[in-house]
Amino acid sequence: MLLAVGIFLATLVLVIWQPKGLGIGWSALGGAAVALIAGVVQLSDIPVVWDIVWNATLTFVAVIIICSILDEAGFFEWSALHVARWARGNGSALFNLIVVLGAAVAALFANDGAALVMTPIVFQMILALKFSPKVAFGLVIATGFIADTTSLPFVVSNLVNIVIADFFGIGFARYALVMVPVALVSLVASLVVLRLFFRKSIPGRYDVSALRRPAEAVTDPTTFRAGVVVLGALLVGYFAADAIGIPVAAVASLSAIVLALIAARRPRPLFRRAEIRPAATDDDLVTVPMSGGGQPAASAAPSSGDGATPAPTGTITTAEPTIAVWSVVRSAPWQIVLFSLGMYLVVYGLRNEGLTDYLGQVLAGIAEHGGLATAAGTGFLVAGMSSVMNNMPTTLIAALGIEAAGTSGLTEQMMAYAAVIGADLGPKITPIGSLATLLWLSVLDRKGMHIGWGTYFKVGIVLTIPVLAVTLLALAGWLTLLGP
Repeated sequence: MLLAVGIFLATLVLVIWQPKGLGIGWSALGGAAVALIAGVVQLSDIPVVWDIVWNATLTFVAVIIICSILDEAGFFEWSALHVARWARGNGSALFNLIVVLGAAVAALFANDGAALVMTPIVFQMILALKFSPKVAFGLVIATGFIADTTSLPFVVSNLVNIVIADFFGIGFARYALVMVPVALVSLVASLVVLRLFFRKSIPGRYDVSALRRPAEAVTDPTTFRAGVVVLGALLVGYFAADAIGIPVAAVASLSAIVLALIAARRPRPLFRRAEIRPAATDDDLVTVPMSGGGQPAASAAPSSGDGATPAPTGTITTAEPTIAVWSVVRSAPWQIVLFSLGMYLVVYGLRNEGLTDYLGQVLAGIAEHGGLATAAGTGFLVAGMSSVMNNMPTTLIAALGIEAAGTSGLTEQMMAYAAVIGADLGPKITPIGSLATLLWLSVLDRKGMHIGWGTYFKVGIVLTIPVLAVTLLALAGWLTLLGP
């Protein structure tokens, strides 16, 4: 038993520390290899664990690829610039709308995608509007915080959601039925808590003209337009696939492949050179004139009207690719596949040694006190575990513990959904709660905004606890009303 715990802790330290840039996948696989050699896990456990993680990890990678391609096409900056205009120079409204936009991105593109895509865009907006450091801190923290607290509504909104849903056989539609209303409560609670905490940091008036036009953010109109269609088809596909038993990984992967092919303009015969238009507008995203440095120009060269005007130098057409698709695919988080398999094998060693049975006993005891106690007890327990030993290993430990508790029906569902909430929100308490948070903090460091672990904890715990409590209360009420 002590050997299994020691291997788990050593692997966790390597994953979080990442000495000399060692990838998280190699650290986790190393831990799994040691566990196999030590006899903590057996070769027969590998297919069992792979069956738990394959759908989650491949879906996650596919969603991030879609997110990255759309980001390269300018989709998210275009959205953020529209949001900034909708606020009409009102800083308070801008704060609200950025939070809502972050929640929408998290719902469709997972928490990691929302935090890592939206943060640079918000940072650029802060610089353009010349907000003070105090205002900048509030907006950046809000962007990172909302990415996790609203990653609840769909199975694909967070990697841990997929793991829990697969483990307990929860379909996409049933999951959405339960968690979309709960996620809306979490969004409202998050916005209220953020506004109260940063009440002195919410910006006042700002000059909308300091921001560029949304159309100028679009670098690949063809991929932009296709992306909108792919997103709609993706969401419909999730529900349709659920009805016929097709895993979400298949739907997400197919969508990622289609969007990647369009961005790469493959196969070539399908893409003919488009007619050059004088300028792009928000409603006419076909071409975007480019300056020599690769940035959108302020305006397009006027057409001569005879149809013979040659394309300006650097003009993007629908026939030529502007996104380095292969680079996007290579930079996708493939390490998460290795990490999930390796780390979960290490966790399975804890299960083989009977440690998750002790958690099952604790959860069974909590369940004796009713639905509200089950939701709150499970959620806070999983949140606490996630904050100190990362939410990824915690998710499988929690799932195995719920299984060991021997509950069924509404009680088991209450535990499963509460575990999702705890694993999604709990990581916001500490920097080590999720790998995405560590990466997010490093991105901010590179942009000149350093947030120390102590500062993060002092802010994170104050923001997270009330939102977690309200969200779990909403789950208990809504799921009890729905029934099993």
